[in-house]
Amino acid sequence: MAVEATSDIFAESINEKREERRVIFASSLGTVFEWYDFYIYATLAPFFAALFFPTGNATAALLASFATYAAGFLVRPFGALVFGRIGDLVGRKYTFLVTIVVMGLSTAAAGLLPTYATIGMLSPAILVLIRLAQGLALGGEYGGAATYVAEHAPHEKRGLHTSYIQTTATLGFFLSLLVIGACRLRMAETSFKIWGWRVPFLLSLVLLVISVYIRLKLNESPIFLRMKAEGKSSKAPLRESFAEWGNLKVVLVALFGATAGQGVVWYTGQFYALFFLTGTLKIDWKTSYVILAVALAFGTGFFVVFGWLSDKIGRKKIMLAGCLLAALTYFPIYRMMMHYGNPALESFAADTPITLTASDCRMHLFPNPKTKYSECDKVQDFLSKRSLSYATLEGEPGQRPTTHIKDAVIEGWDDAKLGATLKSLGYPAAANPATTNVPMLILLVFIQVIYVTMVYGPIAAFLVELFPTRIRYTSMSLPYHIGNGWFGGMLPLTATALVAANGNIYAGLWYPVTVAVISLIVGAIFIRETKNHKIHLF
Repeated sequence: MAVEATSDIFAESINEKREERRVIFASSLGTVFEWYDFYIYATLAPFFAALFFPTGNATAALLASFATYAAGFLVRPFGALVFGRIGDLVGRKYTFLVTIVVMGLSTAAAGLLPTYATIGMLSPAILVLIRLAQGLALGGEYGGAATYVAEHAPHEKRGLHTSYIQTTATLGFFLSLLVIGACRLRMAETSFKIWGWRVPFLLSLVLLVISVYIRLKLNESPIFLRMKAEGKSSKAPLRESFAEWGNLKVVLVALFGATAGQGVVWYTGQFYALFFLTGTLKIDWKTSYVILAVALAFGTGFFVVFGWLSDKIGRKKIMLAGCLLAALTYFPIYRMMMHYGNPALESFAADTPITLTASDCRMHLFPNPKTKYSECDKVQDFLSKRSLSYATLEGEPGQRPTTHIKDAVIEGWDDAKLGATLKSLGYPAAANPATTNVPMLILLVFIQVIYVTMVYGPIAAFLVELFPTRIRYTSMSLPYHIGNGWFGGMLPLTATALVAANGNIYAGLWYPVTVAVISLIVGAIFIRETKNHKIHLF
């Protein structure tokens, strides 16, 4: 009898572990595909910026595409409210089934969208609607997946199990790079720019079918089912989450003390790093993709490492340490990226001071229908596209822009003369592969990815542990998606705008550094360790 009892216990243990692995795998795989859908836009934005927005100013078109990209992030908290409420009332499983269907279909629609040349301003308008649908879906996805996994996980392994969900954003980004890279390798560059960029969007239909099939096989969270059976679920999760000061205070601390800093560190270490490699350093896309892909391959496992470590020493120390390291080292890291990525451009910038004197010189996202882009807009665009820092001086009212490039003086907008001046001074139009130190660039991006894993690996467990079961989906989703959707998602647009506005290629880094410092201070003062909290409390 004792042998049979022992055998039954052993079999039950094996079944429980198998179920835990199935929950982690199914939740994570679907979320990987959803992040893939969301992030191919950012990776492909430089390609279709000129297709969906007014022509004439490449920097303004890129800013407009990033603004549309940011729209998807801005709406994510509203998705968190809508789907979080449904998840707390109806259940975790069916809620993130709906979110993945919305995401997959809206992403495929982006691949079928007519261009600005075909339907005019209707094109960017529809693109904004697509991004809003994606943002709403993602707003409901993460909270559901993280809550679902956490409510299946053993207490002592909650950080470890939820850390697999944390790998999904990076893996989705990694998958987007692989798919886009494969398409570009198999197509002529002109073909990819005209129509080939649509293929990664349309591929989401295949991923959607796989994701729905896998998620249909999942069972509802046992903690949620028990809460429903005992009649202890919240009848008004939105009001209870945000209208009661005790819980709202926790939401605000989670936002400003953790998720805001985590969001900007995440996007700087991956998206901004790629944009800096290709857009600022002028390194060819193949080399840039390899640099980022290798750094991600080496770094992704650290999500699990820091998730596991957070079960041992706590979540707070690891997350705040990541914010501190990022704030202290971003500027030297990106200056080293310039030094090792394009030393010729670094030398040219040091030896060639540039000033732009004009009155009321501001970058405009969309041109005035009557005057189009101003001369100053065009000069700023010219310099920004070439990754050249410059000082802007206020001129007399009505004065035409005057550009000083070392000893040369160019009045007004003169594309030919500006180009000839740079050429005569030895401006490097692209990074020289022979002088690009790829191993050092991989190391510098890898360091940033480690910061990402420190702030992101433990955060799902941290957020789940902050809130009771009856309002968990709603309460945790909002600070996460404001931190990532608003603070993090606005990074490409804000950083690019700061660079354009200040005429300094490093000015964009002030945004993530400032937000990371705010989270460090708020988190150190107000966040209490959560790893020993009991999440089964209703």
